[in-house]
Amino acid sequence: MSTFDVLVVGGGPAGYVGAIRAAQLGLRTALVERADLGGVCLNWGCIPTKALLHGAGLLRECRGAARFGVRVGDVGVDLQSMVAHSRAAVARLTGGVQYLLKKHGVAMHTGHARLQGPGQVVVTPAQGDPTTLSAKNVVLATGARGRVFAGLPGGDTSRIWGYREALTPSAVPQSLLVIGAGAIGMEFASFYATLGSKVQVCELRERVLPAEDADVSAFVQAAFERDGIGVRTDCAVESLAVQDDRVRAVLAHRGARETLEVERVLVSIGVTGQVDGLGLETVPRVAVSKGFIQADAFGATGEPGIYAVGDVAGAPWLAHKASHQAMACIERIAGTAGAHAPHAEAIPACTFCHPQVASVGLTEATARERGHRVRVGRFPFSGNGKAVATGQEAGFVKTVFDEETGALLGAHMVGDGVTELIQGFAIGRQLEATEAELMQVVFPHPTLSESMAESVLAAFGRALHG
Repeated sequence: MSTFDVLVVGGGPAGYVGAIRAAQLGLRTALVERADLGGVCLNWGCIPTKALLHGAGLLRECRGAARFGVRVGDVGVDLQSMVAHSRAAVARLTGGVQYLLKKHGVAMHTGHARLQGPGQVVVTPAQGDPTTLSAKNVVLATGARGRVFAGLPGGDTSRIWGYREALTPSAVPQSLLVIGAGAIGMEFASFYATLGSKVQVCELRERVLPAEDADVSAFVQAAFERDGIGVRTDCAVESLAVQDDRVRAVLAHRGARETLEVERVLVSIGVTGQVDGLGLETVPRVAVSKGFIQADAFGATGEPGIYAVGDVAGAPWLAHKASHQAMACIERIAGTAGAHAPHAEAIPACTFCHPQVASVGLTEATARERGHRVRVGRFPFSGNGKAVATGQEAGFVKTVFDEETGALLGAHMVGDGVTELIQGFAIGRQLEATEAELMQVVFPHPTLSESMAESVLAAFGRALHG
C-alpha cells in the first residue's frame, strides 16, 4: 500500500493542475488516469476542435482574400491533413502534461480508480493486478461525458456521431443534422458548414446558445442562416432511423412534424458526470444529484477528505473553471492563506463558432430578474476603425452595469476575435471595477478592443463613435 497526502482521480484540466499545485505545496501527491492525460478537453474537446476551427477560418479567409487585393487561386480542403494536424497538436500537449507531472514529482498510476471507503482507492490497470492506494485527501476529477440521446435506434448507429466521431471524420458529409445548439453543437455546425456540408441545427430550447445574452443568440442565429445553415429552435427530435446511407430524423417543430434525411447526425445535448464505477456507495455522505457530485466552491463533499472538482461537480462545464477550482481545492487542503474559489459569474465563456461568442457575468435579462436597475451599452464593430480596415465589422460588444453602483454586471461580445478580448472584462469584474474606472482605461488604437471602451461609454450616453 502506498500512502499520499493527496490522491487525484482523473488527469484532465482539473486533475493534472490540481496534482501539480499539490506537489508545489509540498504535499505527497499521486494521480490516477485510466486513459489519456489531459482528459476530454485536451484529447477530444477544446484543443482538437480549435485546431479544426482554425483551419476552417483560414479557408474562409482565403475565399474572401480578393476583397483585400490578394489572389490565392483555387482553394480546397484536405480533410485528412486537417485531422492529422489536430491529432498532432493533441499528442504534443499530452506529452507536455506528462512531463510536467513528472517534473513536479507526482506519482502517476494508470488504471481505473475505485473508492473503497474514505481515503482508500483501488487502481485496476488494463493488464496486471490491482493496487491499493491510501490518501488523507482524495480529489475526484473524473470529468463528464456526453449525454446519450434517448431516441437512438438499435442496430447500426455509425452514422450518428458524438464529438469523437465528428473530430475524426473520413470525409465531409454532404448533409449533417446537429442536435443541440450549445457551444459544442454550434462549433461543429460552423466547422462543417464552412467545409461544404449542408447543415441543419435543431435546438430544444427557444434560442441557440441559450446560456448567452438574447441579443447575442439572435445575432449568431442570423449569421448562421446567412451562411446557409438551417436553424430550428423550439424543436424536438422525436426519432432517428438509419436507412442504408441516410439517417431519417422526425422533428417536432412548433406544433408541426417534419422529416429530414441526412447523411450524418451529430448529437450534442449536454453532459453528465463521470460517476459510474467510482465506488461512491462506499462513501455514503458523498451525494450525487442529476448525474453530478454535490460539492461546494472549494470541492468539499459531505464526506471529510473526499473532494470533487471540475465537470464532475457540475456547471459551468469549462476547462478553465475546472483548473481554478482544483487549485482552490488543493490550497484549502494545504491550509494556504487566501485560497480563493472561482465565482461562477466571474468565469468567462467562449464559443469558437463563426462568428465567435464570448461573455462574462450576467446577461441583461438575468440582471433585471435579480432586481438590478441596469444601464446597457452596445457598440457595433462596424464603428471600429480596425474592424472596418480588416473586414471584421460584423458583431458588437454589449455591457451591462448596475445603475446605482456602476458595477460591471456582465459583458457580451460577438464577432471575430472576441474570445481573445473577453479577458479584459473578466479582469475588470475580478478587480470589481466600476464604470468610472473602466472609462479611464486607455485602449490602444487602432484595435478591436476600442469597441470595449465604446460600449462602456455607450452605457452612460458618452459613446464617441456610435
